[in-house]
Amino acid sequence: MALTTRRRALTTLGAALAGTVALPAAHALAGEQRHRPRPLWRAHAHNDYEHSRPLLDALDHRFTSVEADIFLVDGQLLVAHDPADLDPSRTLESLYLDPLAARVRAHRGSVHRGHRRPLQLLIDIKTEGSSTYLELDRHLRRYRHLFTTCAHGRVFPGPVTAVVSGDRAARAPMEAQRVRRAFYDGRLTDLAAPAPASFAPLISDNWTLNFTWRGVGAFPLAERRRLHGIVRTAHARGQRVRFWATPDLPGPARDALWGELVAADVDHLNTDDLAGLESFLDVHRRT
Repeated sequence: MALTTRRRALTTLGAALAGTVALPAAHALAGEQRHRPRPLWRAHAHNDYEHSRPLLDALDHRFTSVEADIFLVDGQLLVAHDPADLDPSRTLESLYLDPLAARVRAHRGSVHRGHRRPLQLLIDIKTEGSSTYLELDRHLRRYRHLFTTCAHGRVFPGPVTAVVSGDRAARAPMEAQRVRRAFYDGRLTDLAAPAPASFAPLISDNWTLNFTWRGVGAFPLAERRRLHGIVRTAHARGQRVRFWATPDLPGPARDALWGELVAADVDHLNTDDLAGLESFLDVHRRT
């Protein structure tokens, strides 16, 4: 009887010790999930493919929007900024589509673990828009569970939202489709004759063609009002706003302009400096 009692006591002690070990472990896991750095929803990686690790560097810096320029060459969609930089091994699939599909599988349905909001893949068409888009559409169909889809005007969110920019001739074949796995990047002129957000969820334009201010001195009041008006109009229609050609050299001018963009609630801040924008948004918190 004494031996049986001793065994029971040891079993009880073991269970108690296991409980004291397991409970902190569970709390540590929950704490890790709570304190995992959150994605930076305003961060857009311009010319993302020029980084040493396209896509992956941006994701490591918690970016939620990346940009890839594409050329249609012999049925392949090659990623580069200029024709002289074309490399048959640097395809849209190898640099973006396949890695995104693998990451979404690993994260059980999301690009950033624990966050269901889609990553934006901005695809800038550098060759003739209509033919390049039709080839792009064929590529996207091979990843049917990866991309946000618009079917008969209704949007079904996916882990990645592809938005087509660049050559404007892509618009016609896109508008003709009843089912799309990509969306259109509008311009400020499109605010006057708006397309629905189910077609053009993003409005992008060149900062230097619309504003004189480059971050030095005071932001002219009329220009600040115009910026805020643009954002209000787009947001009222369910569209997001991005400007390219903003100052991107580290320094007070860039920070001042980024600060005004955040204050106006511009949705995407454009940069090639991943670490610089990450630090800026962490300080400003309104991401």
